[in-house]
Amino acid sequence: MSRPPITVLGECVADAFTDSRRGTHGELALRVHPGGGPANTAVALARLGTPTRFLGRLSGDVFGRLFRAHLAESGVGLDGCVAAAEPSTLAVADLDEQGRAGYSFHAEGAADWQWTAAELEAEPAGGPACVHSGSLALVRAPGGSAVEEFLARSAERATVSIDPNVRPLLVPPAAYQERLARWCELADLLRLSDDDLGHLLPGATPEQACDRWHSAGVRLVVITLGAAGALVSLDGERVTLPAEPVTVVDTVGAGDAFTAGLLHHLGGQGLLGGRLDGLDLDRATEAARFATRVAALTCSVPGANPPRANLLTG
Repeated sequence: MSRPPITVLGECVADAFTDSRRGTHGELALRVHPGGGPANTAVALARLGTPTRFLGRLSGDVFGRLFRAHLAESGVGLDGCVAAAEPSTLAVADLDEQGRAGYSFHAEGAADWQWTAAELEAEPAGGPACVHSGSLALVRAPGGSAVEEFLARSAERATVSIDPNVRPLLVPPAAYQERLARWCELADLLRLSDDDLGHLLPGATPEQACDRWHSAGVRLVVITLGAAGALVSLDGERVTLPAEPVTVVDTVGAGDAFTAGLLHHLGGQGLLGGRLDGLDLDRATEAARFATRVAALTCSVPGANPPRANLLTG
């Protein structure tokens, strides 16, 4: 059975990591990997075998060329991308002892945030079965409002998936909090991490958060809990899945890979293309279980390097 196509809209980010090799004059060496939450999700979807199209504003600089090569090599369609004059976004990652990354961002005036209504109005919204977005492109000015309007048009025909992917160093959490109720109206699926939850609803339990977001309109909420697994909540029915055992190299891109695994599995079950009307808790749990495996394999290698389909089944 052919899988339904998915469109991913958002940013590409150059993720720079400290290299243990140092020069003779004490300079700091960095390794740069292509990243950015939406781009990572697009790559993971395409590698799993879902026809995937990426809508991004890609710079012509050295990082933009890296992004194009990486996306194309993974099988992501780039015909919807804008050739942007602005520079790429750079994020410098600092890994802790558990492989979790903290970031400093170099993003002012970058290409990713400059979406215009005209650029996205030219994009047909009805083609894919699912449109996934979120992260900084959905909240950062000046282009965030144009991205939100595109999702609203897409929701007329496609399943809408949103990952808030809160980045408080670039956008105050209050900006996400102000918009989240609107995103829940637009979205059929909300995937976020426990870190995101702490920024969006400080002090709330995952279950309380799910109930709040269901009441705002979203049917399926999945909260990834790191080593504690993932909480799946469909219209208030819930199950918690354990994490897949893995030797963690780092966790960069794991949440993005989880989202891709979730959407890939739902698409394979013929559940994308509407309001998830055919979804029940068992099917949602099965999709999340597959997603945990995709995320675990991503944690087992450096950087956002999700697995290809031959490493998984289902």
